[in-house]
Amino acid sequence: MGDGDLLVVANGVKYEVAPEEIFTFGRGETCTIRLTPDDTAISRLAGAVERDGSVWFLSNRSDKRPLAVVDRFGLRSVLAPGSRAAVEGRVRVIVNGAHSHELVLHAPEPARRSADAATGTATSAGEGVLVNDQDRLALVALFAGYLQEGDRYDPNPKSYAAAAARLGWPRTTLVKRIEYLRLRLDKAGVPGMQGWNALSALAEFSLTTGLITKDDLGLIGR
Repeated sequence: MGDGDLLVVANGVKYEVAPEEIFTFGRGETCTIRLTPDDTAISRLAGAVERDGSVWFLSNRSDKRPLAVVDRFGLRSVLAPGSRAAVEGRVRVIVNGAHSHELVLHAPEPARRSADAATGTATSAGEGVLVNDQDRLALVALFAGYLQEGDRYDPNPKSYAAAAARLGWPRTTLVKRIEYLRLRLDKAGVPGMQGWNALSALAEFSLTTGLITKDDLGLIGR
């Protein structure tokens, strides 16, 4: 593959896409990859990936049906019909029909930001907030679904009870650790750490800053 090429993996098959090519998917015969032909819940042309300038873009070509897009952090978004989004690094596309289909896109990585999340027993998060190994265990158990792939992928926080059981901790121990971490991050100016959506905001912060990654699933036995 060239430096600007795109790699698509679907059903265990790899497709190398050159910058001048367009990769299409759906249930139609003319698509590069034809998903279940008799699944009418999938559009004939569900989507396309093509390069515009130096950037690869995923386009939703359906008139009615959205696509689910999972970025390199494990965060899910919805790509509405007629919309497009830049593909940076490794991106997963989920096409929902009678059965779900997952395509994994590998595009050139985006420019790296300065590393501010060091590995070890204490990681800086926010302004002066330290996250130790026990904090990280709690975060991984709570947000493991974001880090999984395929049928195990679930972009929602686990319940405190389920996360604590995964670690063999009392529920109150995990609750206190997470609540104290949210309080410290809130005082450090990290947005969204209070209120009804605080756990989802904590998940986004933990994933996008590299506090937890897919490699950390090994800490809880995957």
